[in-house]
Amino acid sequence: MCGAVEFTAANAPDRFGACHCEMCRRWSGSAFLGFSVQASDVTWKGEAHIRTLQSSDWAERAWCGRCGSGLYYRLTGEDGPGAGSMQIPLGLLDDSAGMTFASEIFIDHKPAGFAYAGERPTLTRAEVMAKYGVDL
Repeated sequence: MCGAVEFTAANAPDRFGACHCEMCRRWSGSAFLGFSVQASDVTWKGEAHIRTLQSSDWAERAWCGRCGSGLYYRLTGEDGPGAGSMQIPLGLLDDSAGMTFASEIFIDHKPAGFAYAGERPTLTRAEVMAKYGVDL
């Protein structure tokens, strides 16, 4: 928001997803809408302003220390599904035209009043935890 931090992402996808877990809803103020990239494909400018929090045993969240804008959710494990990946908020893109809403996770935690048009694959909390090898 303030311009202190910028990024470029090589191999950026044309798809994004929604996470409805409690932590993402608290962090983003709603469902977290983001896209997945390999952390090694992202170059940051203004890194001195990036703040992080180890928000669970397996991931960290980052924000701009100057304005508070959310920057990414990154899996911190070195192996397993999703290793080395980060989720970047869709709203950080200057132009998200052409991106497809492709998935929803923690669907069983989605507030009753949320309704998105269209069909897409969904996963429950238990399915997400099993996919990433996390004990409930």
